[in-house]
Amino acid sequence: MGEPEPSISHELVAAIESCRRAYEERALKLGRTPEPEPQATAKVIQLPLWPEPVRGAPNSFLRSALFAAIQGKGRRPLKHELLGSIQGFTVKFTGWQLDQSDLDVWEQAVHLARLHPLGNICHFRGNAILKALRRSNGKKDYTWLHDAITRLVACAVEIRRGTKVFTGSLLSSCARDEATGVYKLTLDPDTIRLYGSADWTGIEWEQRQQLRGKPLALWLHGYYASHAAPLPMKVETLQSLCGSKAKTRRSFRQQLREAIRALEAIGALETWQIDDNDLVHVTRGKAITASQRRHLARPKARRSRKK
Repeated sequence: MGEPEPSISHELVAAIESCRRAYEERALKLGRTPEPEPQATAKVIQLPLWPEPVRGAPNSFLRSALFAAIQGKGRRPLKHELLGSIQGFTVKFTGWQLDQSDLDVWEQAVHLARLHPLGNICHFRGNAILKALRRSNGKKDYTWLHDAITRLVACAVEIRRGTKVFTGSLLSSCARDEATGVYKLTLDPDTIRLYGSADWTGIEWEQRQQLRGKPLALWLHGYYASHAAPLPMKVETLQSLCGSKAKTRRSFRQQLREAIRALEAIGALETWQIDDNDLVHVTRGKAITASQRRHLARPKARRSRKK
């Protein structure tokens, strides 16, 4: 038999406990909260770490009227509203209707939060997020940011795709220290349900900022970015999907032409056409991403099984 393992002396245990108490007392004097002891069984839930030039957005956001192609002044309160969405998604919404500027705020907030485990607090300064959104640093802009964040916290969303269901607000909470201008943001860990391997798209942020003030062009930018090879789509269907408030099909068609030209001008689309059957055809050309190219290179049967 081997020798018995030496036991830890009472003196050593007392010394360790004394050091722990001294650390906690010093941390409190410095105005800090002592860090909790790591939990061996805790599971870290974190969003994909997309690169800096893009913003990761769920396809359910980009392929529905959740963030509508409207001007902010036209938003209205909704209650359990079934929103337009492509086949395969069901999106219901309660709260003040969201627009493309709200999506800007959400994308930038989540871009910062991706570096932290979901459920943990993410800190950022208001002036930094306004700068990223190419807005000024005045009182009006801070009010606009506060209103957008309030809408994202106060809403209730239900997104279904097959057996996957996300129910909750788009931001769990967001508090601001008026003295320092620092925001404290938290995202529900269930947000990860929106980011399956084929469920989200990296949006080119620089391109998106070039479309600022053009709600329909912004919506189309996200919609087409989420498709490697967009299928022809009826004008009527696009009008429903984007939540447009155009009063007639004719006026929407004109708005659609202008929006698509804006995408063509920034290189987000290569070619486009609206045919005699009112079908919108587009090709993305060089705008598709490397992962989308790999997707298109896979045999068609294999892609079908993956869906």
